Amino acid sequence: MQPARSGIIKRRGTRSGSKRARAGAVSGARPAACDETTGFQLRSAASRVVARLFATTELANAALSALWLDLDRFRQVNESFGYAEADAVIACIAGRVRSVVGDGATLLRMGSDEFAVLLPAVETPDAERIAGRLLAVIDQPISLGGFLFRPSVSIGITWRQAADDPLRLLERADRAMSEAKRQGGNRFVVLAAEPPRTMSGSWAARQDLEIESVLHAALATGDLELHYQPIVRPGGGVEAVEALMRCAVGGRQLSPLQVVAVAERTGLIVRLGEWSLLQGARCAARLREQGSQTKVAINVSRLQLCSPNFLSVLHAALICSRLPADAIELELTESLFMDISPVVQANLRGAREGGVGLAIDDFGTGYSSLANLKDLPATKLKFDRAFIRELPGDRRAFAILSAITRLAGELGMVVVAEGVETAAQLTACEAARVDATQGFLHAKPMSEEALLRWMKTAGTP
Repeated sequence: MQPARSGIIKRRGTRSGSKRARAGAVSGARPAACDETTGFQLRSAASRVVARLFATTELANAALSALWLDLDRFRQVNESFGYAEADAVIACIAGRVRSVVGDGATLLRMGSDEFAVLLPAVETPDAERIAGRLLAVIDQPISLGGFLFRPSVSIGITWRQAADDPLRLLERADRAMSEAKRQGGNRFVVLAAEPPRTMSGSWAARQDLEIESVLHAALATGDLELHYQPIVRPGGGVEAVEALMRCAVGGRQLSPLQVVAVAERTGLIVRLGEWSLLQGARCAARLREQGSQTKVAINVSRLQLCSPNFLSVLHAALICSRLPADAIELELTESLFMDISPVVQANLRGAREGGVGLAIDDFGTGYSSLANLKDLPATKLKFDRAFIRELPGDRRAFAILSAITRLAGELGMVVVAEGVETAAQLTACEAARVDATQGFLHAKPMSEEALLRWMKTAGTP
């Protein structure tokens, strides 16, 4: 299930730039609130009319089912034939919806091509049958611009729960429709009540805003911290240490995944990335002062690499820390190496030409392609923990690890196995001749001060 959005109405482009401009309707409300194209009532009446339905169904101890309909690919109709033809299609489909659901349904126009249908005294199995008929009826061809257009629709189905209010019921139907859309459209999805922490789209939006506020405060007050996890060679020496973001404000430790996700959505990831480069470089300088030539690996996001100032920030971090370029390396996903954006390519090329190492993180998942390896400017390849987790029992995983290790070695890359947690996994990785391993077996991520102590006792250059 994709994350819930804030509020009910999505912002996919329409003629006015927002579906709010063509918001829809509820049958049975005041005629003045009617939408001219569909005959449904405007969305502005929705809360009032749905609240009235809540009251009447509760009084009768009856069910209340909600369907949210979103036409698939309707933007193409707007763009190809203009709004007059699009309105004619909408009017036709509205008539089809009304013919299926009957006079007892409450109809809302929630956007330019979105409708909600409320069915009092209709249980979920009957609502599913109605949705099936809607799919079939809406699919009938419509003459449009000299050819037959076959519309389709994505439908979300839910029903009233004891703790619901009108907004929550509609939000849940909207999310069910979004899941139908994600699965390819032209189908319906039923969504029951959700756990309290994921029940409301507005809750998820508030959480994001809270984390964003915390990040702003942390950047201002210094409540951010990097922890470091060693990457260990077979002989016990430390190949590098990976810097990992941690954020604690007011004694509360935020999930790194949440922090990064919100930072990427809000653009704060660029500031966090700049801070990480500077702090990681300072850690590398302290390691050198202690006598260790160990590199510090720092994760870099696409938004950072899209910035024309990226190389300036990178060089400033090295200069401020009085470090040579090979004291740090950047960890990136393979998709970033393959990004054809001129700015991204220029930043990767500039970093590598300047002597900074580039590591492919999480290799073996997603975009991985052997055909790409020969063209990538990477100096290190890090195998995803999904492969290592299967060792030593999975011979196929071992064979792939061994083969890629040999290939990467021929290309001059260092190979690291991530997620090593047992002695048996370590033995298998060493048998596959990987250059280094990383995982809880060696050490968990630790603060900079703890790392310096660990390096004195367990890590050697």
